[in-house]
Amino acid sequence: MTQEPPPSAPGQAWPQHDAPQQVLGVREAVAIIVGIVIGAGIFKAPAMVAGMTGNAAWMFAAWLLGGIMSLVGALCYAELATAYSHTGGDYHFLRRAYGHSVSFLFGWARFSVITTGSIALLAFVFGDYMHQILPLHALGKTMSQSAYAAAAVALLSWINLRGTRTGASTQAWLTAVEVSGLLLIVSAAVFVPGPAGPDGAAAADAAPSPSSLGLAMVFVLLTYGGWNEAAYISAELKDVRRNMVRSLIWSIAIITVLYLLVTWAYWNVLGMKGLARSEAVAADMLQVAFGDIGARLVSAIVAVSALTSINATMIVGARASYAIGRDWHILSALGAWDKRRGTPANALRIQCAAALLLVAVGTWTGSGFKSMVEFTAPVFWLFFLLSGISLFVLRKREPGTERPFRVPLYPLLPALFCATCAYMLWSSLSYVYSQSLGGLNAAWIGVAVLAAGLVLLLLMRTRSGRRRQSAFRSIS
Repeated sequence: MTQEPPPSAPGQAWPQHDAPQQVLGVREAVAIIVGIVIGAGIFKAPAMVAGMTGNAAWMFAAWLLGGIMSLVGALCYAELATAYSHTGGDYHFLRRAYGHSVSFLFGWARFSVITTGSIALLAFVFGDYMHQILPLHALGKTMSQSAYAAAAVALLSWINLRGTRTGASTQAWLTAVEVSGLLLIVSAAVFVPGPAGPDGAAAADAAPSPSSLGLAMVFVLLTYGGWNEAAYISAELKDVRRNMVRSLIWSIAIITVLYLLVTWAYWNVLGMKGLARSEAVAADMLQVAFGDIGARLVSAIVAVSALTSINATMIVGARASYAIGRDWHILSALGAWDKRRGTPANALRIQCAAALLLVAVGTWTGSGFKSMVEFTAPVFWLFFLLSGISLFVLRKREPGTERPFRVPLYPLLPALFCATCAYMLWSSLSYVYSQSLGGLNAAWIGVAVLAAGLVLLLLMRTRSGRRRQSAFRSIS
């Protein structure tokens, strides 16, 4: 591939012919969003939410409220993504609102921990469940799981390197299989009724305490997390002005309905008390429905869900790295776009290598890296909050920008979204403050990630300044 010379300074334009093309339709966009959001959380969170809410009415209300709050956020992102359509997504919004330094720190945190860490952890989830289905006895349990994890990362990276259409088509098929697995759980509940009736109605009048309901919403919103990744495909979406809004609304609606149905299935078969006590709710439910074969069914469903989330995360994660490479000369290798295949080739390769490295680290250290990624949640919610605030900043700073879609009930709905992000930031900080990793308070890990990015930013700015001075001297 012939690569155009990179820009010499942040924000300088690249040639338009060496850029993403609009090749994705609503179906592919919905498959990517649904695939990112629906992960292993729906197989664990419903039991915790049931225990925190205490009765069926409040439990279902929490899941419905999670869908509504996600829709509010999606409407905010729909305005940003249609007004500022760009492969960089959140990175681009933050750059326009706050400048290059803030957007780089976000991009750094996303690449160094959030995206590559998520890919590695999801790969381990896939490896864990594939080992249960088809163990590689010759390698031993740990290496068998790691081999499956590494194979998933390498194979899906290769698929996405073949082109955006190939990656999106794979995502559509994986999402279809994943949704079919969830519908299997729902169907089992229809034909295998359990004790839900009297058990679920027993405490109908008892409302959970505000703190319990708030903690339940933390897990609900975490399970809904990921719909904002739609912003990263806005530059490749056909008729983005209409289709971005459609994609987000359809995705949130599908996810909300599926979550409500799956939660109903768990409750209908296990009852409220059984659901709250369960440590493996999907396995327990399918054990009742299908006996021992239920465990293998759950393993297959979770494995496919992990693959679906890995593939979708790779698609959007590489585009964030690509956007950084377009802005920073020293990272210009990330900004290479393969015109023939229509994909950010170098970003995908580097992302694959980083994820495989983290798989190796995770194999060596056990659960340490998993904890490190979880403890960076405050970093994620900090930048998510800044993205929400950027809607207010950009409306004021750029009033003349055409906005094909405007958030209804402005400024109420954006303010509600920002308040939700602030609450999640506070909740995640409260959680990690009580945790530790290797004797170090986990709250400092997110600070360390940002500090490392800040050092890299200063080094790049210093090098860029020296290059400009050298160029000036050669001219004079």
